[in-house]
Amino acid sequence: MKKNKLREMLKEGRPTLGTRLLGVWPGMVEIVGHTGIFDYVEFLGEYSPWDLHDLENIGRAVELFDMSSMIKVDQNNRAFIAQRALGSGIQNILFTDIRTVEDAQECVRIVRAETPQTKGLNGAANRRNVGYYLESGSPEYVKAMEGAVVALMIEKRESIDNLEEILSVKGIDMVQFGPGDYSLD
Repeated sequence: MKKNKLREMLKEGRPTLGTRLLGVWPGMVEIVGHTGIFDYVEFLGEYSPWDLHDLENIGRAVELFDMSSMIKVDQNNRAFIAQRALGSGIQNILFTDIRTVEDAQECVRIVRAETPQTKGLNGAANRRNVGYYLESGSPEYVKAMEGAVVALMIEKRESIDNLEEILSVKGIDMVQFGPGDYSLD
């Protein structure tokens, strides 16, 4: 499985630079990769039309370069999308509309492998990120799911009110502030 550059940089305490994509054309991912500027590319799955094949193609394109991938998922079907994105080779997940500590805990569980130790919800599956069963359920798979960055979009007044508790959840790696939604609150 491909190294997760974003995870490595966060562990080292280094700043990261990402860019966002609204479209699903893998060529755009390659253009971003060829610049050599960005540490990760974030696909805005919350806003864009796409299908599951598009996620696999984004995952393949990112693998060509020394950068990581992230998807911003919609809150309504976040477990399904996050797990399918990880299975497609997208390495990191940005969850939207987080309001409570329970929301944050659920996001971590969605990403982590389903083992007695991790208490995650992401079971072994016949997907691209594990070589279609070659590493499914292996220690390498569990390690890769542990290495996935869990990011939260803080964009509601309730999330600001609960921010200290949300940030105390083990497994939350980074947050982004969403000024658009927050301005409505």
